Amino acid sequence: MMTHKYIIKGMTCNGCVAKVKSELLKLPDVLSAEINLPQEAVITMQKHIDTKTLQEAISKERKYIITEDENDHSHHQMAKEESQSWLKTYKPLLLIAAFITGVSFLTSHNGIEPNLTTWMNHFMAGFFIVFSFFKFLDLSSFADSYAMYDLLAKKVKAYGYVYPFIELALGIAYLISFNPFVTNIATIVVMGFSSIGVIQSVLNKQKIRCACLGAVFNLPMSTITIIEDLLMVSMAAATLLI
Repeated sequence: MMTHKYIIKGMTCNGCVAKVKSELLKLPDVLSAEINLPQEAVITMQKHIDTKTLQEAISKERKYIITEDENDHSHHQMAKEESQSWLKTYKPLLLIAAFITGVSFLTSHNGIEPNLTTWMNHFMAGFFIVFSFFKFLDLSSFADSYAMYDLLAKKVKAYGYVYPFIELALGIAYLISFNPFVTNIATIVVMGFSSIGVIQSVLNKQKIRCACLGAVFNLPMSTITIIEDLLMVSMAAATLLI
């Protein structure tokens, strides 16, 4: 439970106060709302609600504008905690991405300067091989998680068991430079199709686990997952054009 102070502009009478309070109390996580003229609000909530959600709630009756009270330091503390929580949640993914980026950069260096095409091939090889490794650690759990959002895995669960092998095959293909055209086209098709289910889940605000690192890490589905998939699609497309 937490209490925050806000400024609500646009209230001119007790009727406005009543309307604003009524709309705020309709939000499931709002426990109480003390509204005072001319623009004071103290809201107690079960869990943090962003200002955008509060704004959408009170705008149903009239164009009231709610902003955080700058004198309320609890907002700054909450922002700091959310930032720390985000870094803690995605730390494994960020570290893996950093290692793959660094190693691929070193292996693509020809002694003078890095070769962009070689770097992208090595990066994608590392991405697919490392990410498939984590999926293989608990293949069954990955398949269960993947079936929650991937369009094909929802209908054919066996695809969840096959997918890590596809990633591994793509990783090896990039590593040995096997038929670059076929490999890049396959990457665009596989990752592009996979991203559709991810985008739908994020847009629908589904609270499900992202299976990108298998069942080893409890990563939530988010825009990070979309970026991950579309990055591979973009790099494969760029490689075809270079």
